[in-house]
Amino acid sequence: MPVNPAATFCATLVDEWVVAGVSAAMVAPGSRSTPMALALANHPGIQVEIFHDERSASFAALGHGLATGRPAVVLCSSGTAGTHFHAAVVEADLSSVPMIVLTADRPPELLDVGAAQTIDQTHLFGRSVRWFHAPGVPDDDTARTWRSLARRTYRSSVDTRPGPVHLNLAFREPLVGDPGPLPPGEPQALVTSAPSFAPGALDALVPLLDRQRGVIVVGRTAGGAESDSDAVEALSSATGWPVLADPRSGCRHLHAAVRTADSLLRHDGFARDHAPEVVLHIGEPWASRVVNEWLTSSGAFHVHLSAIPRPVDPGHVMSQWVTAPVGPVCRWLADRLRGASGTTWAARWRRNEMFAREAIDASILGMGVLTEPAVAQTVCRSIGEGAVPINLVLSSSMPIRDVEWYAPIDRLAKVYANRGANGIDGVLASAIGVALAAGPTVLLIGDVAFLHDASSLTALRNRDVDLRIVVVDNDGGGIFSFLSQAAIVGAELFEQLFGTPHGTDLLALCSAHGIAASAVNDVDGLLLALGRPGTSVTLVRSERASNVAAHQRINRAVHDALD
Repeated sequence: MPVNPAATFCATLVDEWVVAGVSAAMVAPGSRSTPMALALANHPGIQVEIFHDERSASFAALGHGLATGRPAVVLCSSGTAGTHFHAAVVEADLSSVPMIVLTADRPPELLDVGAAQTIDQTHLFGRSVRWFHAPGVPDDDTARTWRSLARRTYRSSVDTRPGPVHLNLAFREPLVGDPGPLPPGEPQALVTSAPSFAPGALDALVPLLDRQRGVIVVGRTAGGAESDSDAVEALSSATGWPVLADPRSGCRHLHAAVRTADSLLRHDGFARDHAPEVVLHIGEPWASRVVNEWLTSSGAFHVHLSAIPRPVDPGHVMSQWVTAPVGPVCRWLADRLRGASGTTWAARWRRNEMFAREAIDASILGMGVLTEPAVAQTVCRSIGEGAVPINLVLSSSMPIRDVEWYAPIDRLAKVYANRGANGIDGVLASAIGVALAAGPTVLLIGDVAFLHDASSLTALRNRDVDLRIVVVDNDGGGIFSFLSQAAIVGAELFEQLFGTPHGTDLLALCSAHGIAASAVNDVDGLLLALGRPGTSVTLVRSERASNVAAHQRINRAVHDALD
């Protein structure tokens, strides 16, 4: 085949990205994207996964970025194909997940003339990307700029605030050809900037934070180091402050960790008596509305710490933001804050946390059936035990909340969830991306989210992944039964607008895709299914009204224990 400038251009970009650390590409099939698809497939340093649906491809790239901290490439053809990337791009933006988004496009002479599969793709994702660029139709005269373009693309995706970058690539016919000699490049990985920590800049913060009644609230810390949890523990030990740790924080195993905060703070007396004077927020917030409203109304002095320069303040209470590496800042503060050291503050939190845990466990066990909270507990307790994977992906709506409210998390567990936009779209594809990047993975998901991403089941059986999917099936939108709408609108209208029963046989759906699937109705059956390697779906059937009653029973048990 003749040498093609488009082929050389694409091969150069891919070569530079591999040097930087890119190792995976999620490709949706199409014609106009042929030059880049061939370049990706022909590079030995890139693992290429084909997805029949663009949305699935983009969320798989998101999952890969979540698990590795490095961008995956996601590629599609021209026209409306790229619009299906938008939800994943928004999530990557809000969750600070790196991603290289490539949309193929028609050359200028085919724009605005009614050519097929042609739309305006300029700034297709608006302000959700860190950088947009349309380099134009590849030409040998611009070859000296190609590696620079690749470097800037990668750097913009992983820099101080990671996120998605969009290149809109126009290609002329012929779309197939051989690459010529690649422009010379530098044989070393790219250097990216990172937030720095200047201790002197925080001196004025110490007297404002040095209070007895303090709490540390920890969520996911995008870009955080493995040692961050040790630094948080050092700060908690030095100050005597409890750590309200959500499942994604990596801090639920700490001695001072409070994982029952939602249940504790539903008790008015406890919430009132334990109002803090100062709150150190680290990373992203809890999903719990109860916890977040308590923090907002506490009247405390609030400081937010993150390595990512993005304000997180939905309650409009932050007095200061500190953008710096979490570990070094926590250790520096631990050397300077006395906090509640030597007081009963920490002991009171630990004692009530113990009461709440015992009440939750006894209540769930006492129901004698596999409730949705029991599913969350069982899945989390199995993580890291024996042959069960240590990667856990949680869907939004009830799965993330049931784990946040009731479940333990092993020190080794890696927990992921798409909480930037809090959507239920693309959850299955995100879990596929995590499994491709990080190995055996468990996904806990509801039936509506599972159906919403059913296209990701296509060819899943052919992928080399160990993905154990647990679906809680209550035939509709279970979370809405907890909202005020359930008591305000009539039962029939509520069921139509919010309950939204689907009546889908999920086992038959899985069978149509050739995926092993079974239903279980007890803890032993669930544990047995979780212990089997390979891709599978385990269905746990539930009922929405009884699920609400189960949660109410748990809350009453904790309330009575605290009384």
